[in-house]
Amino acid sequence: MKDKISMVIQLFWLFMKIGPVTFGGGYAMMALVEREVVTKRSWLNEREISDLFSVAGSAPGGVAVNVAAFIGYRLAGALGATAAVIGIALPTFAIVLALSLSYSAIEGHPLVESALKGIHAAIIGLIAVAAHRMMKSALFDKTTVAVSLAALVLLIIFHLNPIYIILCGLVIGIIIVNVKKKLGIPVQTEKPSGAAKKEKAASLNTKTDEQSKAKIQV
Repeated sequence: MKDKISMVIQLFWLFMKIGPVTFGGGYAMMALVEREVVTKRSWLNEREISDLFSVAGSAPGGVAVNVAAFIGYRLAGALGATAAVIGIALPTFAIVLALSLSYSAIEGHPLVESALKGIHAAIIGLIAVAAHRMMKSALFDKTTVAVSLAALVLLIIFHLNPIYIILCGLVIGIIIVNVKKKLGIPVQTEKPSGAAKKEKAASLNTKTDEQSKAKIQV
């Protein structure tokens, strides 16, 4: 019980710290969340955080709140989700309220305009980093690369609604997995870990050695 309460408190303070610096919304905060949750604290691994980001991005509502809720629930149940959501929403609400009250006084000010341009440029960098890290774990074979490129084309050229893109990806994934199973093709649903790669390489080496011995005996 004490461990759970401690985790709830940590979740609240972590997301309260992340909230005020995530200008640009949920996608801009992903790199920071991954660094805090995966790299520094080892609460989740890269595959788990990538899955949570994918679900948070496709679920209704704000991405930032969804990410906080999913991570909080994964680590400390409903109480953890509540603490994480309050933590990320409270400082953001206070900042937005303050900006709303003072916006008329600072609107059009050269320093404010310059600061906003700098923030916009930084946000692009944060989103690019988050996309790159997700890509490393999500794109692991020709099928996932093809689906990703097709989604990119549909979004940029045809301006298709993202909801339809997500639904199409869901249907395509189910169809591909079922077809591969019927054809007897090994189904891979995640990027192989380092241990899995070593095990596969060792298996191939063993098979090669056995074939070489068999040829020598013949």
